[in-house]
Order: sequence, then structure tokens, then C-alpha cells
Amino acid sequence: MKLTRSRIKRKTSRDTADASHDNAYQKSLAENRMRSVRGSGRIKLTDYITPMLASVGDSAFDDEQWIFEIKWDGYRAVAEIGDTVRLYSRNGLSFLPLYPAVAEALSKIKTHAVLDGEIVALNKQNKPDFQKLQQYDSHRSLRLVYYVFDCLFYKGKSLMHLPVTERKKYAQKAIAGSSSMIKYSDHIQQWGKEVFAKAAEMGLEGVIAKRADSLYTPGKRTRDWLKIKHHNIQEAIIAGYTAPRESRPYFGALVLAVMDHGKLRYIGHTGTGFTQETLKTMYKKLQELKRPTSPFDQKIAVNSPVTWVEPALVCNIKYSEVTEDGILRHPVFMGLRIDKAPEETTVTDVLPKKQKAAATKVARNTVAPPAEKKQRKKPIS
Repeated sequence: MKLTRSRIKRKTSRDTADASHDNAYQKSLAENRMRSVRGSGRIKLTDYITPMLASVGDSAFDDEQWIFEIKWDGYRAVAEIGDTVRLYSRNGLSFLPLYPAVAEALSKIKTHAVLDGEIVALNKQNKPDFQKLQQYDSHRSLRLVYYVFDCLFYKGKSLMHLPVTERKKYAQKAIAGSSSMIKYSDHIQQWGKEVFAKAAEMGLEGVIAKRADSLYTPGKRTRDWLKIKHHNIQEAIIAGYTAPRESRPYFGALVLAVMDHGKLRYIGHTGTGFTQETLKTMYKKLQELKRPTSPFDQKIAVNSPVTWVEPALVCNIKYSEVTEDGILRHPVFMGLRIDKAPEETTVTDVLPKKQKAAATKVARNTVAPPAEKKQRKKPIS
């Protein structure tokens, strides 16, 4: 089918607006065996499916052997639909207490299935609002959507051995006729640059590129899936905070770090990107994590006294570039990642470009981004 600009617009706009595997499936639908997560009020499941993860891609590309999806700015979530519903993060934290409306919508689906997707909060402009998603308890007027982009099991049978394009057909079939809160995340094949440009025009985060024949490997970060973003976004660990200045309440800046071979590495601090509400919420969380000593092995140079905290919270930071010594320039707080663990942050994400290229080259087992195989014969109309 010929791809046109109008078709890209219709697809992306529609998404925004509106064997051992079999045994694992039966196990995942069995009676929940859960334990409390200390101090969080959340529940961590003792058995769950860890989703497949994408690697960082450098830039958008065109390739007929790849498909391109919108990258949603929300929480990655696996939904297990059977006699009961389970909805949880990539590290097994239950989303049921936080987003019961999504669970209720999923419970109306009659087909037993395991779905992979993203929970997103849409603002009045129908655009994802990541900070509001974290504060949904106080923003119940926000519209929640669970965007489904994969199906791991369908009617008790594993689909992980099938190509992603086939699995997506089952995903679409599984949620057909469901609530408007459950939506299928569509894709475009081959024309990644135009999907990326359209995502930018619509104010979205970026795209996910997937090899059309890629299989599903739980828990694996793969070069068969690439996340390509419009902005530099780094997941960072909060290691402490400075005192507030002038009339600002609660705190001045957050001290940021990533994991580097099992130890914390300082990558800067940020005092921007906060509302009064997020300042208050963050301060309350940080009080429960205070510690008397620095969590860093080395001395950190900051221009204000620091209150240190246990390195347990992960946040999203937008930045302009990275200095030669690995410090983020112009960092802006974007929100907490309650679905991420500190050990999931990686030092290669914040290396200067030359070092990052060398580190990435060593780590790669496939070439990415893939070469563009040929020019299209006719321009898009």
C-alpha cells in the first residue's frame, strides 16, 4: 500500500486522540503471590514477565525491514488478562492501586491475553503529560490511556516466537471493541524519518523503531528495537538535595547520579522543571530517605550544603549536552520514574559523544541504525 503524508498523519493522530512460554502464562495468571515494597505503599509481584527493552538509537532512518511506532511518554506496563487482571511495571510493581480505572477497562476484555504497552496521561490538548501521570491521585480529571503495542500470549498460547508484525495483529484483535481507555498503538513500515518528523510536529517524545521480523525476548535490551528521541533524556538517580534559596520552598536542587560498575557516578544537579506541587511532593519523599553520609565514594563538588538521601529514586532529566567530564548541561527535571530501579541507569548514556561512540561500538552485537537500503522511487504525495 502506498504511504502518503495524510496516512502518516491519520495514523499518528488516531493514536494520540483517542511450551515454557505456555507454562509461564499459566503461572502468571495463577493466584498472586505478592509482597509489600518497603516504604512505598506499592505492591511488588513475586512472579511477573519482564518486558523486552529497546536500545538508544542515534537518529531516524528509513528501512523497509523496520516498523516505526510513536514513543509514548508514560509508564511501560504489562497487562495480564484472565479470570483476574494484573497490571504491572517492568520491574514487577503493581499499577492496580495507582490506576484502577485502567484495570477496570482491561477487565472488560473477554479474551485471555498478555499485552505490552504504555500507560499515558493526556492533558487538555490531548498530549501526554508525564508529570501529571505521577500525580494522578490529585489530577483525576486527566484522561488515562493504555496504548497497546504488543501481545505476548493469546488465549493461553505464546506468541513470542512470532515476528512483531504478527504479534501486533493479535494485540489489535485482543482489544477490539474495548473501552476508549485501551487503544492500539499503530505503526508505519519503512518511512521512519517522516514518522519521526510528524511526532515532533505533534509534540511527542519520539519513535520506537523495530525490526519487522523481531521476536520477543523478555528482559532483554536489544538492538532489534531502537528508541529515537527528539530531546536528550537521561534517567538519573537522586542522591541528595540542596537547601532552598530566597523565597523558594522545600529544596533548591537535586543531586544527580548514574550507576557506573556498581558505584554512583555524579552527573550534575538540577533546580529547574519543578512546580510548587512537585517541589512539595518530592520533598516529602526525600524526607523518608535521608541519610547522614554521602552515598558517593568520592567527594562531590557542589556550591551549597547537601542533605544526602538513599539512592532509591529515579527521575527523568532533559539536558542540552554532556561535558567532557560527563556532567549534564542545562538539566531540567521532567518527573519521577516509579517504574525504574536505580541499577537500570547506565553510565554510557551520559558519556561525551566520542567516549559514547567507542563504548557503544564495543557493546553492539548488531549494527544500528541500519543502513538505508534504497531511495524510494516516487516522492510521498
